[in-house]
Amino acid sequence: MKHLIISLAAAIALAAPGPSWAGECYADYKAKQDSPLRLHYGVLKLSGACAPGPARTEAATRLANGGWALLNVLSIFGPEGLSERKANAGPYFLRF
Repeated sequence: MKHLIISLAAAIALAAPGPSWAGECYADYKAKQDSPLRLHYGVLKLSGACAPGPARTEAATRLANGGWALLNVLSIFGPEGLSERKANAGPYFLRF
């Protein structure tokens, strides 16, 4: 009986839906350029995993291609967080 309950609990946990944005996620970040020093805050749509390590790697690569160096990924979020960040990101909203 104990094994049945454990198996049932595991099956329920595995069947539980993930975050509502599991298929679509975004990261907000800070980046810089040197000579002269320029900083910006931006938001980008992630095409890879919605996890801190992969998000940092993806953001750093995409920003480097545009001549920027990633300073920090601030957060990873779903589409529900876009509107509150749009004004702060300005021209760097979904640019990279």
